[in-house]
Amino acid sequence: MRITKGIAVSPGVSIAPAFIFADDSVEIPQYHIDPAEVASELTRFHEASMLARKEIEALRDHAKNEAGEEQAAIFDAHLMMLDDPELHDQIEISLNDNLFNVESAILAFETEMVDKLSSSPDPLIQERVSDVHDVVRRILRHLLKKERISLSDIQTEIILVAKDLLPSDMVGMSRSMVRGIVTESGGRTSHAAILARAFEIPAVLGIGPNFVDQVKQGQLIYVDGEKGIVAVDPDSVFVQREKAARAARVQREIENRELREVPAHTKDGTHIMLVANIEMPDEVANVNEYGAEGIGLFRSEFLFLGGHVPGEEEQYKAYTKVVEAMNGKPVTIRTLDIGGDKVLPELGAIGEKNPLLGWRAIRFCLEKTELFKTQLRAILRASVHGKVKIMFPMISTIDELIRAQGLLAEAKWECKAHGHAIDTNIETGIMIEVPSAAVCADVLARSCDFFSIGTNDLSQYTLAVDRGNQKVAYLNEPYSLAVLRLIRMTIGYGEHAHIAVSLCGEMAADPASAVLLVGMGLRTLSMSAGAIPAIKRVLLSISLEEAQSIAQQALSLRTSTQVSALLNSRISL
Repeated sequence: MRITKGIAVSPGVSIAPAFIFADDSVEIPQYHIDPAEVASELTRFHEASMLARKEIEALRDHAKNEAGEEQAAIFDAHLMMLDDPELHDQIEISLNDNLFNVESAILAFETEMVDKLSSSPDPLIQERVSDVHDVVRRILRHLLKKERISLSDIQTEIILVAKDLLPSDMVGMSRSMVRGIVTESGGRTSHAAILARAFEIPAVLGIGPNFVDQVKQGQLIYVDGEKGIVAVDPDSVFVQREKAARAARVQREIENRELREVPAHTKDGTHIMLVANIEMPDEVANVNEYGAEGIGLFRSEFLFLGGHVPGEEEQYKAYTKVVEAMNGKPVTIRTLDIGGDKVLPELGAIGEKNPLLGWRAIRFCLEKTELFKTQLRAILRASVHGKVKIMFPMISTIDELIRAQGLLAEAKWECKAHGHAIDTNIETGIMIEVPSAAVCADVLARSCDFFSIGTNDLSQYTLAVDRGNQKVAYLNEPYSLAVLRLIRMTIGYGEHAHIAVSLCGEMAADPASAVLLVGMGLRTLSMSAGAIPAIKRVLLSISLEEAQSIAQQALSLRTSTQVSALLNSRISL
C-alpha cells in the first residue's frame, strides 16, 4: 500500500479501480510544403476549426444542462480562444514564413502559449494551460481524423486518474461511474476542482508528478477528498473505513430528511437561524434539501471563474435563479471578492507580492467602478423576485463603506432610469473580516443594516497567519483569545446598534464552535448546506443558559488549547 497526500478539493470518500486517462496524443507529422500549398493548408485549418467549434458548442449546451451556466461558461473561453484573431494570424504567418504543414504551425503556437502561461507567477494563469491544450488537441484530432477516448463510455465504477483533466473531459464523462478523481496537477481554483464540487465527486488534485506512471490500470484506489489522501492498493483498514463512511452517509441522509423540517433551536426553545453558504447557483438544490432557512453567503465571484466576465443580464439571471428557488427565504449576495487567492487575469487582477494584503475585494471594486455597478444593477434587478440582501466584503474603513453605498445609490438610479423594478429598501451589510472593522464596528454599524463575521479571514489577519502556509498553519486558531474577543466585540456593537449579526466562516460549520458562538450572542449561523443537520442536532441538545455558561468560561481562558478542551468536556457530539 502507498499513501500520497494532495490538495483536497471536493469532499467525500470512495474506493474503486483506477482508470488511467493517459494522454492519447500521437506523433504529429511535420513536413515541408511548397508556397503553393499554403492556401490548402489554411483551408484544412479553417475546416478543422469549424468542426472543433461545433464540438465545443455541443459541450457547452451539455454542461449547461448537466451542471449549470457557470460550468458551461468554461467553454465560452474555449470558443473565444478558437475565434482569437491572434491564433489565425500566427498560423498563417507560420505557414508563409516556415513552409511547414499546418499541424507544425499549430504545435508552434501551442508551445509559445504554454511557455508564456507557465512562466507566470500567477497560479490561475498557469491553469489556463489546460484550456490551450484542450483547444489545440481538438483541432489536431480533426486534422488527423483521430477520435479521443470518451469518458462517457465508461460502464463500471472507477477512480479517474490523470495528469490533468480538460473541462471537456469532465463535462462529457459518465458522472455516475466516476466515483473519485485524482490528478497530478491542479488546485482548488482549477476548472477540474470547480466541476468536481459541482458534480459532488470526491477529488484530490495536485498529487504531484509521476503519480500516473506509478499506478496500474485497474489497481484499487482510495480517495479522501476532504483530507486530501490517496491510497494505492489500500489495505483492509482503508476498505473498512470506506465502507463505514458509505454506511454513515446513508444513515445521515435518512436522519437529515427527518430533521429537514424541524426548526433549529436550543433545548429550551431559543430559535437559531441556520442558513447556507453557496458558490454557484446550482447548489441551491442542496440548500433546500438540507433545510436551510436562507442563504447567508452567496460567493458571487465564482460566476467569474468560467474564463470570461459575465455581463449584467447573465448575472441577473444567475441571481434570479437562486432567489426564486429560495421561495421568499433571504438570500445574501456578497459582491465580487477577487484578489488574494482568487486572481482573475481577465479583470487585470494578477498576482501581487503580498496579495492577501493587497488589491482585492472592495478595494478592487471601488477602482473598477463600472464592473462593480454592473454587478450591483444585476443584484438590484433580482431583488424584486424575493428577499435579497447585499454584502460588501473586506471593509476596513468607514470611507470604503461610504463609497460603496454611494456607488449602490448610483446603480439604483441607473436601474430606475432604464425602467427596471428594484427593491428600493434593499438591506446592505458588510463582512467583518479585518481587525480594523471589528474594532470600529460601532462606527460601521451606523451605516449598514447587518454584519456577517468572516472568521476565516478574521483569524488570518488578526494572527498574521497565511492560512495557506502549512509552516504556520498551527497558529491559525479560531479559538485564539484575540479572535474570540473580536467576535464578541462585533456582536456587542451590533446589539447596541440594533442590527443583525451573523457568522459565515468555517467556525459556524463546527458543532462545538456553533454552541460557543450561540453562547456569545449569535442567533444566525451560515455554513455549507451539508453541515446544517449536525449543527441542528447539537443545538437541540443544549440550552441557551448552558451555551452562555460555556462562552463565559471560554472567554476567561488564556489559550486556544484550553478553549478546545473546555468545549470537548462540556459538549456531547
